[in-house]
Amino acid sequence: MRISSPLRSSLRWRLTAWVAGVIVLSAAITFAVVYRDTDQQLRSQVNRDVGGDASELAQSLRLLSGDSARQIAAAAGRYVNAQPFSASSALLFVLVPGAPPQSNHPELFGVGHADDGETAAQQAAENALGRALALAHLGFSTRLAPDAGELRITERAVRVGRLTVIAGAGEPLETVTRAEHGLARAFVLAGGIALVLALFASYLAGARVSAPLRRMAAVAARVDAGDLLPRMTTSPGRNDEVRTLADAFNHMLDRLADDIAAQRGFIADASHELRTPLTVIRGQLEVLAAQPNPSGEEVRRVERLVAAEISRTSRLVDDLLLLAQAERPDFLRIDSIDLEPYLSDLWDGLSLTAERRFELGDVPPGSLLADPDRLAQALRNLARNAIEHTRDGSGLVRLDVTSLASDRVRFSVSDDGDGIPAAERARVFERFHRTDPARTRSAGGAGLGLAIVRAIAEAHRGHVVARETADGHGAQIDLELPGFTPAPAAPRARERRDRAARA
Repeated sequence: MRISSPLRSSLRWRLTAWVAGVIVLSAAITFAVVYRDTDQQLRSQVNRDVGGDASELAQSLRLLSGDSARQIAAAAGRYVNAQPFSASSALLFVLVPGAPPQSNHPELFGVGHADDGETAAQQAAENALGRALALAHLGFSTRLAPDAGELRITERAVRVGRLTVIAGAGEPLETVTRAEHGLARAFVLAGGIALVLALFASYLAGARVSAPLRRMAAVAARVDAGDLLPRMTTSPGRNDEVRTLADAFNHMLDRLADDIAAQRGFIADASHELRTPLTVIRGQLEVLAAQPNPSGEEVRRVERLVAAEISRTSRLVDDLLLLAQAERPDFLRIDSIDLEPYLSDLWDGLSLTAERRFELGDVPPGSLLADPDRLAQALRNLARNAIEHTRDGSGLVRLDVTSLASDRVRFSVSDDGDGIPAAERARVFERFHRTDPARTRSAGGAGLGLAIVRAIAEAHRGHVVARETADGHGAQIDLELPGFTPAPAAPRARERRDRAARA
């Protein structure tokens, strides 16, 4: 495993870039919404202002008197000129057919001379805009006026005497433009300051987050190099996801160290257990080969010894393969087991394997979802373990079955032997572990029987535990499994009557 330095050092910058991108995107969306809403509000206000001015002008024109266009234009001119145009007032104008436009800002309608610094061509262009402005456009419109920029204008037709004239009012949009530009500048300034502060804060946050990750990467690099001693450290007051990750990482390393130590011990024990029969076989063959003319009896003796060692080696290899397969999904073949006949047949078969007092307690009627072959293997191993620690002839090996709550069942195999010391009860299920180191392989086996029982129990989502018997004499091992379904009460009574009738 190679830890990439750029990958480790770029986390804070990636976090900073992400924060910057989110802030810029959020600010852009907010600016677009606010800018659009402000523009609409300002333009709506301008429309209301010019609409009111146009209505007032139209009402005043209706009160004018005059028969000719010139008379009406003169009267309208006197009215609009009485309200001069300024930055705080509206543009007023009246278009009378056959007469020049009347306005409180006549320069906008192409009437005037070139201003200081303007060429004749520039004034001609402005006059053209003024003449275009004098063309009637009823309703609201936005039009370009010389020296005033964009104007928001509304025009209405008014009947004055025998003529229809156009009453118009307008207002420059420069105030709207200035407000929008001011809003944009404020957003850019505030957004820039917020972005700088956010980038600085996100960089510090990224450094704070990445620092323990870099330390973790350094620890992982040392572990990859074979050193299982270093652990991830965090500040004592820290109680967040990094602390949780560090604790999980350290727990993983503890489990890894324990598993590697167990694996090494397992390999060493397995090598020792396999080396012993091979050494015996080799020694016997060498003894036989050293004799020029071995007798038939000597050959048969060596044959029996070699066959016995090969048989033990085969059993050991089978047990090791079973333990190796215990983690596989297809290790179990679950089926429904009727416990009463199943255990009765199993215990009857075991009673023929040794001279012991075999006893089977009452079995609660019901069925168990389990692998029948693996369960039989586990119970046989428990029985063999009890047989090995009891006396020939009078030794007791007993199986009791108890129905527990939550659809669980407990198989208790007890004996009247010497028992298991309290300090050894948790270790008896370890591979190659023997409570009595002085026991030989031929007498005590390889120490895999109870390890197989634990593997079968865990594969069934159950557990196994060792304890002393209720009377304090001997050992008891309890195998507890889930998946038990008690039989209904009526069939139980019927079965008892059937057994009584058969008896």
